[in-house]
Amino acid sequence: MPHRHGFGTRAVHAGQHPDPTTGAVMPPIYMTSTFAQESPGVSKGPPDMPYDYSRAANPTRTVLEANLASLEHSTHAIAFSSGCAALAALLHTLQSGDHVVLGDDVYGGTFRVFERVFKQFGIGYTQADVTDVSAVERAMTPATKLVWLETPTNPLLKIADIAAIAKLTRSRGARLAVDNTFATPYLQAPLALGADVVCHSATKYLGGHSDIIGGALITSDDALAKDLHFYQKAVGAVPSPFDCFLLLRSTKTLHLRMARHCESAMHIARHLEKHTSVEHVIYPGLASHPQHDLAKRQMCGGYGGMISLVVKGGLGPAKRVLERVEIFTLAESLGGVESLIEHPGIMTHASIPADLRAARGIHDGLIRLSIGVEDPADLIADLDQALAG
Repeated sequence: MPHRHGFGTRAVHAGQHPDPTTGAVMPPIYMTSTFAQESPGVSKGPPDMPYDYSRAANPTRTVLEANLASLEHSTHAIAFSSGCAALAALLHTLQSGDHVVLGDDVYGGTFRVFERVFKQFGIGYTQADVTDVSAVERAMTPATKLVWLETPTNPLLKIADIAAIAKLTRSRGARLAVDNTFATPYLQAPLALGADVVCHSATKYLGGHSDIIGGALITSDDALAKDLHFYQKAVGAVPSPFDCFLLLRSTKTLHLRMARHCESAMHIARHLEKHTSVEHVIYPGLASHPQHDLAKRQMCGGYGGMISLVVKGGLGPAKRVLERVEIFTLAESLGGVESLIEHPGIMTHASIPADLRAARGIHDGLIRLSIGVEDPADLIADLDQALAG
């Protein structure tokens, strides 16, 4: 489907056509491990991705990948079994001795992949504050081949200037990868701003219903896409056809869900900013956010459904809030239709050493909220009663 169509139209239709055999509106779930060949080495399917074995290619996955590519205004999407698997596939394109600049405020699982998996293979990294382009430049070395950033970051919701960092990486011969999980393609288009590749944990907003684990890499670089498809096939961390089907169900409503997430999050953030039990609220849509003006320029249609806040009194009061909520669910992950609440230091970012967490501003009183699609008045009442405790 042409990129000129609106986001909602592409979300519903891109990559999808009624099944030619039955007329089914939704693409079939091809639950098969292998495919019959017309002659040895002659298989049905696209010439560059023939259907011979489902680890290599599967028709349901092909449709999902076309849909995701369209949503990011791109030509290639490569689907994986998780966001971490997608990151690992990208890092497989590097060699021993290569260097990565990594945002200093990233998901704990991302940090773990760099520190405890690829570091032992000679791929080094330096963390930098991605809100400061000069800090990113200082962290780069002649061996830097990749800059990896989140924007907004997890969990401090810092905003990086994608266009400025893309200009820097191009001048230094490095690739820029942007984790677009929090913003989604509905709010932010990293490739249009100069990024080379976009990563998603499809488990989150793309899936949107807390029932799928998945990931994706999206790029318009033909050579990079060819390499990533090779690692997808060779390493085999692929999503099942059923999970691809569920993701296609979910992307159809992404624009509707994100609009509600953003609207409710803004309303709740403004309320929390005035709460006497809250020390600090972090939300890119608030004028108090340090990169609010950048977020306003770089993100369109809203500022996302994630809010972080610091509860007065530290760990004890923060834990009581987490234990007292009734509508919010105390759980890891984010981006579902139901609202979630968690403690980054104990839960999602526990793999980061305590001294590093403190240095980055992930304090004991920090709570992260994923605002769902419930009535915002009910969510505010739930937070008020929990904070009153």
